[in-house]
Amino acid sequence: MSGFGGHTMVGALRRVLVCAPEAAGWAEASRDFGRRGHWRELGYAREPDPLAAQAHHDVLRRELEAVGAEVLCLEPSEEFSLDAVYVHDPSFLTNRGAILLRMGKACRMDEPAAHARAYSSLGVPVLGEIRAPGCVEAGDLVWLDAATLLAGRGYRTNAAGIEQLRALLAPLGVTVLTAPLPHSAGPAACLHLMSLLSLLDARTALVDLPWLAVETVELLQERGFRLIETDPSERETLACNVLALGERRLLAFAENPRTNARLREAGFDVCAVPGSELGINGGGGPTCLTRPILRD
Repeated sequence: MSGFGGHTMVGALRRVLVCAPEAAGWAEASRDFGRRGHWRELGYAREPDPLAAQAHHDVLRRELEAVGAEVLCLEPSEEFSLDAVYVHDPSFLTNRGAILLRMGKACRMDEPAAHARAYSSLGVPVLGEIRAPGCVEAGDLVWLDAATLLAGRGYRTNAAGIEQLRALLAPLGVTVLTAPLPHSAGPAACLHLMSLLSLLDARTALVDLPWLAVETVELLQERGFRLIETDPSERETLACNVLALGERRLLAFAENPRTNARLREAGFDVCAVPGSELGINGGGGPTCLTRPILRD
């Protein structure tokens, strides 16, 4: 296999892109206006602590390397907002190259171009891009299998974007299905499909069941997925956002002990990392903090 691809959420992670807080300008977060907006305007719960965030990111990176993944770092840019640490969202990988997405959050519009520069340096071709009026964020995209992609339809991924994605993926033999997302706290909140659904292996999904649409639950059941529910008390700490590393290994936030215990009882090896500063404060889980480039 080349150095990119893998139509899967659960294959062994071999190559992954991250964006450190220092590269996203977190050291400026205590100023009235950091890069591309104040932390309050970006929806953060409290003023970020850049030193704690960097320490948490260092732990995340070490755990990724411990499972054998090659960890690549996005170069800093003055155009980044604090949200650039959530590197999963601006691009999407296929077996024929990357798709540059168009962000639904205005302060993140320049991030796909930064991903394009990174892919150029890594020899990853660009298959296509989403253009206005379409919007797609990769937090809304979940591979159900190698030929089926589930796209969350919400405030960050719209119908026009999904249609463009269908056109780009059709030549690859990929079907794009749609999953309606709830209103939640409205357009300003960051609610992605992966806030409600994370695949753990080829036939197991972690779900926030009360927030999934009936048709999405029925689709998962029809396809034979076993559903493990998150603990309801851990929704706000992003319990449902879990990164599969392959071979039943998972990366989750330590702030969700009840859900993590359920995963361990189900036979998964859970590595719990601190997420209070880097992830939960800004609304991004372990998946959001990583952009897989190559999976087996």
